[in-house]
Formats: sequence, C-alpha cells, structure tokens
Amino acid sequence: MTAPVVSHARRAVASANRIVVKVGSSSLTTAEGGLDPARLDSLVDALAARCAAGSQVVLVSSGAIAAGLAPLGLSRRPRDLASQQAAASVGQLTLAHAYANSFGRYSLTVGQVLLTADDVVRRAHYRNAQRTFSRLLALGAVPVVNENDTVATDEIRFGDNDRLAALVAHLVGADALFLLSDVDALYSGDPRKPGAVRISEVAGASDVDGVQAGTSGASGLGTGGMASKLAAARLASSAGIPVLLAGASDALRALSTADVGTAFAATGSRLTARRFWLGYATDANGRLHLDDGAVAAVVGRRRSLLAAGITGVDGDFEAGDVVELVSHAGEVVARGVVCYDSAELPSLIGRKTHDLPEEQRREVVHADDLVPLAR
Repeated sequence: MTAPVVSHARRAVASANRIVVKVGSSSLTTAEGGLDPARLDSLVDALAARCAAGSQVVLVSSGAIAAGLAPLGLSRRPRDLASQQAAASVGQLTLAHAYANSFGRYSLTVGQVLLTADDVVRRAHYRNAQRTFSRLLALGAVPVVNENDTVATDEIRFGDNDRLAALVAHLVGADALFLLSDVDALYSGDPRKPGAVRISEVAGASDVDGVQAGTSGASGLGTGGMASKLAAARLASSAGIPVLLAGASDALRALSTADVGTAFAATGSRLTARRFWLGYATDANGRLHLDDGAVAAVVGRRRSLLAAGITGVDGDFEAGDVVELVSHAGEVVARGVVCYDSAELPSLIGRKTHDLPEEQRREVVHADDLVPLAR
C-alpha cells in the first residue's frame, strides 16, 4: 500500500525548531464559565509534548477578555472599550495563572509578554521585544503573548491576535506558525453551510481565490474569524514562514504529525527584521501613486523610485516616514521610507532627475528602503 504524500509545507511545520502557536478565545473559554480548564490543559499537553521533542515554543493566546467576564459578572463580551479593558485587566491575571499552573505540570516556566501595536510599529520597541523573546527562549521559558488590552485603544490595536501571531512569528525568527481555532481547516465558504469545500493545501495565492471567509467567530467571544486567520497565514507565508491552520481540538496532531487542517507553503523569502517591519509591521503615513513604468522598476527590478515615475501624492508626511506605493489600478505594490516631505513632492512629480535642482537630484524612495509586497 502506497503511503500518503506529505506536502513540503507539512514536513516543514512538523520539523520546525522554533514555532509560534496562536489559540483563539473560543478554544479556551465559554461565555458562561470563563476559562475552561480542561481545554487549556489539553492545549498545554500538546505544547509540552512539542517542547519535549526539542522545539522552542511561543504561545500567542487570546482569552483575557473572555476570562474576565464571569469574575466581573458580565454575561457577554462588552462592546465599549473601557469595559473590555476592565475585563482584560481581570482576565489577564486569570489566564496567566492558569497557564503557569498547567505548564508547571511539566516543569516548564511561563513568561507573560503583553504587546500593543505601538510595540511593533516603533522600531526601538520592536528591537526591545526581539531581545526579550530571545532571552526568554534561551532560558528555556515559554513566552505567552497577548495584546495588552488593558491599555490598547482603537487607534493602536492589532485588531485580532491572528495578525499579532504572524508579526510575532517573524519577530522571533520562527520556523513555522500554527493558527488553532474552533474551525478544523480553511473552507471555500462557511463550513456550516452546504457546498463549502475543505482546502487542505495552499501552495500560492491563487489557491484561495474565491474563498469567502467570515469576519467573526461563532462563539461571539473573539474578534477574529476566518478572514483574519487567512490574512495572517498569507502575511506569514509571504514572508517565508509556513503555516498550519487547524482546530484546537486537534492540537496534539497538529503539533506532532501536522496531518490535520490546512497547510500554507512559504511563498516568499525570509525578510530581514528591518524589511519585515518596514513592509508589514509599521504604519504608513501617506501614499505615492506610480505609473506603470515605475511599478515595473520598483517591483520587477527592485530599483529606487524616482520623481519621474510618480503621478500623485496623498497624505501628510515628512522625510523618513513610511509610505505606500500604489499602482495606477489602486493596488498597494510596495512600501518604503520616503526621502522628501509631502509638501516638497508636488513640484517634482513626473520630472526627470536631470531637470531637478541639484539639491533635489536624489531618489524619492531608495531601493534599500523599499519592500515590494506580495501580489
């Protein structure tokens, strides 16, 4: 009997030395009773087994707000920010204590890392977070990461822990990312409805064309949904990190044989920490619109962007800020550090370098400060 063919992506996640595992609120909690100790212990059993096999594990865990609902007498996830922050304040202690006790069954030490989007957007914070993770892992601890909901505001939130997990995966130099939730795989549509087709392998962007992914989970406890998981998987895989999306109930198989869920192959090359930060982590302060020739030069030939290829400028930015580079069709094709203030650029648009004043004969975005984005 012929053995089943195992994809390269599944072999890669199964053998990865350093991994990031993200688990959603609905996989750890219930609306009625807060944290579910049995579910949490089951997850930790699988993570501890992976640690025992020699891997370094970083856990990105949702559940702080949900864990704080019952102790505060709240029957459902609040919608206002202040109540969410209050629930997170109570729930983070509950969640951290539960993980410390559960990992303690295996004599594993847990370190809590709370992040806001500001910690990833600001370059100095990003490097500080890298050092913290590196030292925790070197000391044999399991970092447990969550968004710092007690201080996060609408302006600085990641939006969901799926994107946070993808950013952390690159930040720590992970060899694989696992996204665990209450859905066992990626489907072409809502798996609760007839006609939805299960997708086992994603080798490239075209494999998910037409996928209709929901934007919220079935439990009402989380903020992600399949759309955020798909976006996170594409972000990580385009930066050279293979991804396995699977059900939390299948965590043991996902983290051992990796023969469950949906595997996303790494479609791009691994970026340096700075280039990943530039392309995916930091906020853009404006947009430069490019003609077709400039898009071909920037994306196809990895050349610097010159004033001659710019057709329009949006936003208010200063030299040294990050901006998006946009094609004639409105697609964001790259990001880069701009060398001019927004007030300077309108007079330069479309002009050849030799036609510019001598002090302005330089690139608008230098190739070394430019990152083409996956299309």
